[in-house]
Amino acid sequence: MATVEGGPGAARIEPSADVDERAVIGAGTTVWHLAQVREDAVIGAECVIGRGAYVGPGVRIGDRVKLQNHALVYEPALVEDGVFIGPAAVLTNDRHPRAVTPDGRPKCQQDWRAEGVTLRQGCSIGGRAVLVAGVTVGRWALVAAGAVVHRDVPDFALAAGVPARRIGWVGRAGEPLEPAGDGRWHCPRTGEHYRETDGTLAPA
Repeated sequence: MATVEGGPGAARIEPSADVDERAVIGAGTTVWHLAQVREDAVIGAECVIGRGAYVGPGVRIGDRVKLQNHALVYEPALVEDGVFIGPAAVLTNDRHPRAVTPDGRPKCQQDWRAEGVTLRQGCSIGGRAVLVAGVTVGRWALVAAGAVVHRDVPDFALAAGVPARRIGWVGRAGEPLEPAGDGRWHCPRTGEHYRETDGTLAPA
């Protein structure tokens, strides 16, 4: 049985979920029907692992993360606190995938080097987005549904398209920011102010 942190609000694992005994599941986390959590994965507190989701071996997931139905997180991904991963989104781990080696034999673990995706604090990944191995999505950034991300996404960026590119900025609430002149941006929802400098954004 997986290591499940106890106490008030202990983790809930549905009977149909496949959770390896070497995985660690944080307090208050729910692993829903038919999800699979592989060996040595670590999932933090108060997370939701949706129906049919996949968490690969050794993946690290922080606290209060939402991994929606059928999302696939391949090793060695790192997912920080407060991240949202939408339904059927995929975090890949192989830039040059092949089923066989050049001499025709099936590839095995020794024939390639897994390269994980990194999702920084508070960012959100839209449904059916694909993140190519090795990319980093910055803090509080938002990747639109169906996007294909092949290069890093800056903090607070709104990225969309195939391939994805930055089309705007978002605040911590996820709302698109409004320009306030002179490199300043304003969140219409929270009133927070941000400043853009040389293609990066930070709270003012």
